[in-house]
Amino acid sequence: MNADITARELGKLDKNTYLLIDIRDSTAFELGHIDGAVNIPQNEFEEKKSTFPKDKDIIVCCKSGIISRDFADELCDEGYSAANLAGGYVQWLAEKLEHENRAEEIEKSIRKKFHRSIFSKFARAINEYELIKPGDKIAVCISGGKDSMLMAKLFQEIHRHGKFPFELVFLVMDPGYSPENRAIIEGNAKLMNIPITVFETNIFNSVYNVENNPCYLCARMRRGYLYSKAKELGCNKIALGHHFDDVIETILMGMIYGGQVQTMMPKLHSDHFEGMQLIRPMYLIREEEIKHWCRYNDLHFIQCACRFTDTCTTCDPDGRTVSKRMEIKRLISVLAKGNPQIEKNIFRSVESVNLSKVISYKKDGEIHSFLDGYDD
Repeated sequence: MNADITARELGKLDKNTYLLIDIRDSTAFELGHIDGAVNIPQNEFEEKKSTFPKDKDIIVCCKSGIISRDFADELCDEGYSAANLAGGYVQWLAEKLEHENRAEEIEKSIRKKFHRSIFSKFARAINEYELIKPGDKIAVCISGGKDSMLMAKLFQEIHRHGKFPFELVFLVMDPGYSPENRAIIEGNAKLMNIPITVFETNIFNSVYNVENNPCYLCARMRRGYLYSKAKELGCNKIALGHHFDDVIETILMGMIYGGQVQTMMPKLHSDHFEGMQLIRPMYLIREEEIKHWCRYNDLHFIQCACRFTDTCTTCDPDGRTVSKRMEIKRLISVLAKGNPQIEKNIFRSVESVNLSKVISYKKDGEIHSFLDGYDD
């Protein structure tokens, strides 16, 4: 074989004649993959290639079709009939989205199958934390991932049945996406009937050569641009798609790596944009339910569309370069196997802080000690 094969050509092949191997990491594969693909991450490829069938074509797939080409060539050199999927998963997904329109059935799933696990928790967070007020104009910030796309659909649903008037703008910031990644974001928005407003920045260019914490700097710059554009459009709030698992991971990260007890708040006032607030209406929704919703509706999202990952890696590719957040995610997963209440208990720990049982705490920049008034 020893050549590139396009996604369109792949679709015409008899599935019994080839083995499709996706070499992305397991996290990216779980979020979305080509039907019938087998996940063998890059760091496991060498060990497992001896098990590949010699009587079938081997087609190797990665995110963008860059790294997978070397793996396909390697197989050819060893006597396999192998090919690289040109454009990778991204190109396959773009072509899949081009002719689909399933907004109605996706919306129905939110109202029916996922009403209790997703929609009711979305509505509960809005009510419990008073996230929406009459007359609000909210910029629903869409990155293109599963969380923000679901948030957009939930906002559409609650706006349709809302008890009071408020406005929505579905805001997408392009910080320098590749044409392929931007096409997927726009394709998913069209598929799900989300009328997005796109604006461009050069954030990726600004942080590309930064050696220390480029992702942290990128996130801060994104937030600033989103606030600025939202305010320009007349919005008084921006909505981000952080979910329950993000919240409890932040609690543990603060304790273990930051030496402090704090969390990701459901809403907060902007320090730099007067009159603007940030809200997190996905606050009570579990990530596994979001993934379940994606699988149920056969929705595919790229895990990360930043320039650092255009060579087929991800933000959390494997144990060698794993982020602190991924370490915490794995720790919680291990603890939950022994105690299913772990996640809820972590969350409740910041809901029921007893100030008389802590050594000190800080409020409005002032530190208060248990010694204050201890002898009174």
